[in-house]
Order: sequence, then C-alpha cells, then structure tokens
Amino acid sequence: MKKNDIFELEITDMGTDGEGIGHYDGMTFFVKDALIGDVITARATKLKKNYGYARVEEIKTPSTFRVEPQCELHKRCGGCQIQALSYEKQLEFKNNKVRNNLMRIGGFSEAELDSKMQPPVGADNPYRYRNKAQFPVGYDRDGNIVTGFYASRSHNIIPVEDCRLGVPQNKEILDIIKEWMNECGITPYDENTHKGLVRHVLIRYGFTSKQIMVCLVINGDSLEAKHRAADTLCERLSKIDGMTSISYNINKENTNVILGKKTVCIWGRPYIEDTIHLLSYPDFTPQGTGITYQISPQSFYQVNPKQTEKLYSTALAFAGLTGNENVWDLYCGIGTISLFLSQKAKQVYGVEIVPQAIEDAKNNAKLNGITNAQFFVGKAEEVLPQFYENAKRTEKITDDTESTGRTDMLRPDVIVVDPPRKGCDEKCLNTMLAMLPERIVYVSCDSATLARDLKILCEEKYELMKWQTFDQFSHTTHVETVVLLSHKKADSYIHIDVEFGEGEGKIPVDSIAKRAEAYKPKEKVTYKMIKEYIEAKYGFKVHTAYIAEVKRDLGLPMYDAPNAVEELKQPKKHPTPEKVEAIKDALRYFAVI
Repeated sequence: MKKNDIFELEITDMGTDGEGIGHYDGMTFFVKDALIGDVITARATKLKKNYGYARVEEIKTPSTFRVEPQCELHKRCGGCQIQALSYEKQLEFKNNKVRNNLMRIGGFSEAELDSKMQPPVGADNPYRYRNKAQFPVGYDRDGNIVTGFYASRSHNIIPVEDCRLGVPQNKEILDIIKEWMNECGITPYDENTHKGLVRHVLIRYGFTSKQIMVCLVINGDSLEAKHRAADTLCERLSKIDGMTSISYNINKENTNVILGKKTVCIWGRPYIEDTIHLLSYPDFTPQGTGITYQISPQSFYQVNPKQTEKLYSTALAFAGLTGNENVWDLYCGIGTISLFLSQKAKQVYGVEIVPQAIEDAKNNAKLNGITNAQFFVGKAEEVLPQFYENAKRTEKITDDTESTGRTDMLRPDVIVVDPPRKGCDEKCLNTMLAMLPERIVYVSCDSATLARDLKILCEEKYELMKWQTFDQFSHTTHVETVVLLSHKKADSYIHIDVEFGEGEGKIPVDSIAKRAEAYKPKEKVTYKMIKEYIEAKYGFKVHTAYIAEVKRDLGLPMYDAPNAVEELKQPKKHPTPEKVEAIKDALRYFAVI
C-alpha cells in the first residue's frame, strides 16, 4: 500500500470524531465523510505502520443509515460532522461513544453499564436549535466580505448565509452587518497581519423571550471613529423584531479566544432574558414553572434550550431533592443549574471562576426571588478544598450541630458538577470524596474526562446508579451526559464489645499506648535539620548539595529540594571525608540509615 493508492473499502465502524472506520490489507483506515455501512472507493492520503487515513473518491453502495443533509455545505463546514447520518443512528452513535469510554477509561463492566443506562434523549427537532452563533468575519478570494464558519481543522472561512442549526434571524443580521461594513469602509480582521476591525459577530436568541442580542468583536477601542458608524448600525439592527441588545466587545489580542474582557453596550440593554422550564422526569412534560436568566455576551448558557430543559430536569431528578438538602453546584456559570436546584433544595452554593458570571448568578437569583442560593468566585478546585480545610479547623461538626450554613456547606447532601471539557481537577475530586455527600450528580460535555473522573470517585466510596445521554448538539459528534453516583453503604455490620483493664478477656491500656507509639509516623527529616545538627555537634556548616550527594551515594530516596542540585558559587567540589562522616552521623541520628 502506497500513498494515493485507490482501493475498495467497507466502513464497519465510526470513530469518536465521526470518521468512518474500515479495514483493508491488514490495516485500519479512518475516512472523513464515510458512514458505517458505506462501501466506498477510497484514496490513501496518509500511511502509518498499522493504520492510515483515506478520503472518499466514490460511494459505491450507500449505507442504509445515510440521509440527504439539509445543508449543502456540511462537508466543507467544520460544524456538522455527521449530518448525513440518520438521526436515530446519531443517537446510537453518541450513546455508544459514552458507553465505550466508560468501559475503556472508567473500568466499568458492560453488564453494569447496560443495567444502569437510561434511554438516550433526542431532540424533538434536530434543526434550528441553537440560541447562539459566533461568525468569524473575513474576505473571500475576490475581496468580498464574508461571514460563516471555519472549515474543519483550519481558519479558512466557509461562507454560510443560513446555518440550518441556527435561527433564521441570523441571516438577516449578517446581511445588514456586511452591507454596513461595505458602506462605512469598515474592514474585517486579518489573522496574518493583525489589522482590520471586525473579528466576529456574536448573536444570541431567547427561545422563550424572543429577544435578540448582537455583539461585534472588534480589534480596536471603539466603533465611533468611523463617522458615526455605530449609530448607523444600531439604527438598522434595531428595526429587527425582538432586537434587545447591541454591543461591541474589545479583543486586540493575538489569540484564538473569541471574546475579550471588555464589552460596551451601545443600544438597548447589556443583556437579554430567557427562561428554562421545569419538566417532569422521565416523560419531560411541562410543570408550569421556570427560571428566568439574564444573559450577557460573555455568559455561559447552554446553546440548545429545548434539550437543556430536559438535561437540567434530569439532573434535578437524579439529585433526589426533598426540600431539606444542602447542595454544592461546582462550575456553576451564571447559576443556570444552581437556581434550577434551588426550587427543591434547602440551600444551594455555587462556585465559578469568572467574576462576571457570579455577578450574573446573583442578579438571576434576585430576578427570580430566590433567597436560598449563594455564590462564590474562584476555581472549584481551589475554593472547595480551601473552604473544607478552613471549616474543619473552625467548626465542631457533630450530629446535633445547629446549622450555621458553613457546617451545611462542609457536609452537603448533594454535590452537582458541570465542569468544562477537561473535567474536574484532582484536588476538587479529593475534596468531594472527603466531604462525602450522599449523592453526586455529574453533568459532562466530554465522556473521556467523565470516565476518568468516575473511575476515581467510584474506586472506593461511590457506585454508579444511573447514566443518560442527551443530544445537545445534533449533527455533531458532541454529546452531553448526566450521571448519578451514590455513596456506598456497608453490606452488613458486626457488633463488638471491648473491655479495657486487667484480667482475662480485657485489653491492657498500657499495651495500646505502646503499640500506638510504635506505629507513630516518623517526623520528616529535612535538609535544614541535618545542617543544624552538624553545625551544633561539629562546629562547621555543610552545603545542601553535599547532603544530597551523600544520600545519592547511599541509595536513599531523593525529594524535591531546589538547593540539592543548584550550582555552588565556586566551582563544584565534593564533600571532604570529614563532612561525609558528619552527614552520615546525622542521617544515623535521625534514623534515616
């Protein structure tokens, strides 16, 4: 097999990124745009020892799962990887993706996963579901201003006039902005030269409120320099039904991060509102109540509101709240899940690293008249461990402790986590294990890191009770998962009576003290202690590097000690025999050797 060889390939599986997988001549091939069940003519594009990559030259026999995509640009645009796959098969693919990661990475058995699996939750309409879109702005080859999405694995803009995943209003807004830029002489940002003004157009739409937000991300300080350009833009955009907020965001950094730190509202309000409704579980029928959120350009808010109602309602059901529970919500964002949980919890505590998100969360609590939710700024992996250690030192925890709030936080009934794709930090996981809530509800957007974290949580103290996948991002390979963990209980208990004192059948108190002393952990011996011992006994000083050298010669374990490997001010010398013996004496004194 050589590069550019053409061969027939049957696609028998699909990879985690939606690529087709087939086998030929003892090699595994990964093929973009090929679906399970396809028989194709393939061209080899890259070859390794046991595997390779190929592209589709011709589909000889289409898969029975292949459908006609609504978007003619689905192959060029990097947004939809599996739009040509039937929706039912998409749900199966995503569920299997999570299941396989839980087995391969998490170490769960196939039987356990199948017994705890709940049916995948698909969308009522897998098109027109996105309430947010971020369109890069640039030039095409003919010098025309274009907006769209990046091609797969590149920053080449594919012009997309009307993405079928977004709302129809997006096209009208983009057409106005492009016309406005041409008339006012406003240039798109160029990633190569770092010149030009408009980098991205951010659009948000409230599915319940019907409110619209437009935010231009600019490589500059203002839009006002261009002959009242901002007024002209606002005048045109404001005529669109539902327009509520127009702003610009300043990002002059050479970065792939879309939004900068500062946003300036130039028309209307600096936010829009939308409502997430509580649904019953598992049939997802409306319950008549909902939480309203204020959403700014920088707010994290789920992009599929209809599926989000199902997702959050499931998380609430898994939490098993009765009104008496204290709950931590880690990685809480603008309080979307926190406020949802507060409807059935005694007290909810949210943690988020972004200060503005916490301010939004507090405002959202006030907006909904919620008084049983508190929010804290910081990294979950720092705030939670720090609070836990402080609370242990300052509070006496007993069964009859009257609730002070802080005690409730130290011993929560439920912890809910909704981390970014990287999953939970190790320190955060360890603190959760120390706090030992009755239940943990894990909401994940990445099944690989989910599986990694569940392996840690379920190793000793927790067991998997339920898991369920949600299609938040139809036609893409992304999948959301909700998992319920329960604190493991002992299978049985035995009762033992112990008597202390002298006589038959009793345990002498003195022997317990002696055994405790024997098992008392030894004090860690530091370089400083060794140096102080030698100076006091021998009257001379030894360098840390000399101690390290002697320890290495003796085959002793080495620890992190910057001075142990630093260069001496004078050319490096080895310790004299006198100093070697002094160091060995100190090591014997401290029972190191």
